[in-house]
Amino acid sequence: MNFILGQKKEMVEVFLEDGRVRPATALQAGPAAVTQIKTKDKDGYDAVQIGFGLKSAKRIKKPQKGHLKKVESKNEKIKTESLRWLREFRVEKPDDFKLGDTIDASQFKEGDRVKVSAISKGKGFQGVVKRHGFAGGSRTRGQKHSEREPGSIGATWPQRILKGKRMAGRMGGRRITVKNLEILKVDPDKNLILISGAVPGRRGTLVEIVKT
Repeated sequence: MNFILGQKKEMVEVFLEDGRVRPATALQAGPAAVTQIKTKDKDGYDAVQIGFGLKSAKRIKKPQKGHLKKVESKNEKIKTESLRWLREFRVEKPDDFKLGDTIDASQFKEGDRVKVSAISKGKGFQGVVKRHGFAGGSRTRGQKHSEREPGSIGATWPQRILKGKRMAGRMGGRRITVKNLEILKVDPDKNLILISGAVPGRRGTLVEIVKT
């Protein structure tokens, strides 16, 4: 198993043995439960679905309750009937997994390289200076209010705005993947993983962690 679901907690500092300080993100990684196994013969591809996190049972829809009922009797450690998130990961050998298996942070160790995916913070509608790093216009030569304007966006031909033009719009709230991050510390008892650098999203964001 080279993958797990986690939840972003906060950023911390990690002191190494040589005295250096590394910024890190603390993730609550697991425990997660295997909720479905997909095979090429039946579903067209090989994958494993795992569930993580808990929420009120009354907020789970009936189809999902029926889906998780198969796992309920096979995993005593996790309340599988109240799982909050379900995600799929492609695998080469689905036979290595069993319905109800528990996945925790113990599969990772210090020094492992991972890639993480999460939804970034939403920043609402933003202008071109914040969204794309435009310099804006100067205040010289009679200009008064063009410091943060995008400048010319049209063309002589064609008489329309070209697709892909960088303009103002909604910023953030997108799925971001950061590769080649290093695991600095692992606490299997608390299911905590400290990953070097910053991870997309706010506190409480769901994070997918895959060993590379």
